[in-house]
Amino acid sequence: MSKKLKIVSIAAETAPFSKAGGLGDVARSLPKALKRLGHDVIAITPLHGVVDKKEHNLKKIANDVPVQFDEKTTLKFDCYKGYLMPGLRIYFIDRVEYFSSKKTVYKSRRNNERFYFFDRCALELLKLIKFKPDIIQCNDWHAGLVPYFLKKDYKNDEFFSHTATIFTIHNLAYQMELTSGHHRQEDDGHSRLPSIKNENQVRSINFAKRGILYTDLINAVSEQYAEEILTKEFGEDLHRVLENRKDKVFGIVNGIDYNIFNPKKDPSVFKNYSVDSIERKKENKLALQKSFHLPQNPDVPLLGMVTRITEQKGFDLLKEIADDLLKLDIQFVITGTGAKNYEKLFEKLAKKYPKKVGINLKFDVKKASQIYAASDIFLMPSRYEPCGLGQLISMRYGSIPVVRATGGLVDTVTDFNPETGKGNGFVFIGYDSKEFLASLVRAIENYKHKDDWKKLVKRAMKASHSWEIPAKKYVELYEKAIKFKEKNGNGKNGKNGKTHKK
Repeated sequence: MSKKLKIVSIAAETAPFSKAGGLGDVARSLPKALKRLGHDVIAITPLHGVVDKKEHNLKKIANDVPVQFDEKTTLKFDCYKGYLMPGLRIYFIDRVEYFSSKKTVYKSRRNNERFYFFDRCALELLKLIKFKPDIIQCNDWHAGLVPYFLKKDYKNDEFFSHTATIFTIHNLAYQMELTSGHHRQEDDGHSRLPSIKNENQVRSINFAKRGILYTDLINAVSEQYAEEILTKEFGEDLHRVLENRKDKVFGIVNGIDYNIFNPKKDPSVFKNYSVDSIERKKENKLALQKSFHLPQNPDVPLLGMVTRITEQKGFDLLKEIADDLLKLDIQFVITGTGAKNYEKLFEKLAKKYPKKVGINLKFDVKKASQIYAASDIFLMPSRYEPCGLGQLISMRYGSIPVVRATGGLVDTVTDFNPETGKGNGFVFIGYDSKEFLASLVRAIENYKHKDDWKKLVKRAMKASHSWEIPAKKYVELYEKAIKFKEKNGNGKNGKNGKTHKK
């Protein structure tokens, strides 16, 4: 093993304490995988109002810790400690007006101000608990000011003199509180940060841009996405900034925690099963059909979606083909929440096709597991998908993914060829509703060949998408960042080179 590293993971959400999407899963599972590799790991996250301190046995370790933001502004934070697993500490930063008073993770008009505060306090917390890190992993835009603070405000601080950073891009579409192109361009990324009390100017800070400019290395959550963000199409107005640092851009595909996403012991599914008892999957189908008031039929192809209901996820394609798809002998179920126009679409489809469509338009972890376990085919027609966890979970549960070839979907799903028996899903290339429908029809037709389909399901379930390999690749990346820091000190980083895949 490489030398034991002192690693800090900073993220806006960390399951099971707080979760609004896939970031929460990654922020839980990667630190645990790193801990299992023998490294000294801690996590830092806000104490959102959704965090149940009593349930998770959180202990307050500090009260009213002062942090000086500028000559005129000193703000205080409280700190709680818990555990992600035995020996893996997680620290929660709170200031009531920013975090614990809000029963949500992100819904606030002061998100830039909240995470400005959080990022600075995270560094002060490390000094408070005397945890001197080799590497800080800054997850997505919410942690984007950490590299900036280290290079500017803490550049002469001996405590952080050997601390390197990586900035992990989970979704470049989100860069700050305001995500429109106009607001993104207001911050040049280099000028001094405004006072945290200057509300209007704080709202214009582009956290992601500053993270990219000041971190030692950058990584995206799949190899394909690491290449895509260098292009105008996927670079979200930061492609030129990334292109200038492309020798520092890496891609590592996410994994999933096989202890959590495991149909053999998942408490949420109706009937537990494994690759060796795959026939029990039908019992989950029958139970889910009953719960959605659909005709109970073990042989009808059941199509499922577990997702945030946003334009990114390809719902405009699904809207165009919905009637043609539902003329076929299939059933369709979905759980998730998001854009009201798409939610209304599903409400209309459920009324029009009550024997074919089941909807659960809310964030429901239990129902999500049940759909993974019951469905035969899993839909991810994404316009873009940095990594995607849905396809990894669906394969773990024996639901075959139909995906568009973008981002992490390219790295994890290969098109099934019935002649050779190779492949683990069904892939279409263009962002086109007809191509999507054709790939769905292929999946439905292949489903009719029961023996071949069973082999496909078993192959998907046996594939390894755990965190073990990605965690080792992250350790290699941390070591690169540390060496880069040692070589280059606290200055800003080089510009030329090429994208590396990991």
